[in-house]
Amino acid sequence: MKIKERPGEKLGHYLIVIIVVAVSLTCLIPFLNTLSLSFSNKSRAAAGEVFLLPKGFNLASYKMLLKDSGFFTAFGVSVLRVIVGGGLNLILTVLMAYPLSKSPKLFRGRNVYMWILIFCMMFSAGLIPLYLTVSRLGLINSFWSLVLPGAVPIYNVILLMNYFRNISPGMEEAAIMDGASHVDILFKIFLPISLPCLATITLFSIVNQWNSFFDGMIYINTPSKVPMMTYIQQLVIPTDTTNITDPRQLENIMQSSNKTLNAAKIMIALLPILVVYPFLQKYFVTGITLGSVKE
Repeated sequence: MKIKERPGEKLGHYLIVIIVVAVSLTCLIPFLNTLSLSFSNKSRAAAGEVFLLPKGFNLASYKMLLKDSGFFTAFGVSVLRVIVGGGLNLILTVLMAYPLSKSPKLFRGRNVYMWILIFCMMFSAGLIPLYLTVSRLGLINSFWSLVLPGAVPIYNVILLMNYFRNISPGMEEAAIMDGASHVDILFKIFLPISLPCLATITLFSIVNQWNSFFDGMIYINTPSKVPMMTYIQQLVIPTDTTNITDPRQLENIMQSSNKTLNAAKIMIALLPILVVYPFLQKYFVTGITLGSVKE
């Protein structure tokens, strides 16, 4: 039997649809505008003629990025950073979240550790103390300076910890009665049924590692060691073209501006995330909602 909607409910439904469409457009329109700018001629872009479609279509900005050997070197550094840094984030998050998901009776001092984590998440010592710490550890101009300072993402720890606390205690009690250790419980029970939250925190780690550029600016001194975000952040159109002998490179420079180049930077930076996100999307909402309760 079909339930007839009341007039007020029908109006509320249309209102929700309108709001969702409006919010979607606020996200989609800037994306399309940036994409159009990246394919547009510099004069049309500077004149403000570009909105949702490219004007004076050309690939000059992308050619400038992709024909630069430094770009691929920086891209490799970023890929390595995502693999190593993201893997380290996931391992340390799991190993910290599991004991913190236990009650204070089972893990003495648990509340003390939680207060320390929350305090560190809310407050930071500042940039200068962090730089001095990294410097004294001998990590300046090292790949590990990009990975180790953020090795333990506290927000992810709290998210996964709360997800673990939602798992039925009966499963753990039954495993203990069968002689399982905490290592067995973690890897054979908790992790297999925590895939939504693990996928969520993995996505957070990947995005954070990929998009970080400021640490590369302050810790890395060698151009061949900077991550891609730092590289493209510092890349600008050269104003002096007298020393450029390659006619194709000169043509690309003449057809590009910092405005179109910045748009191309953004699109290239978005591409890997757009490739990864669809594979983790189905876990995202579940991981957020189930991991955001309690505590």
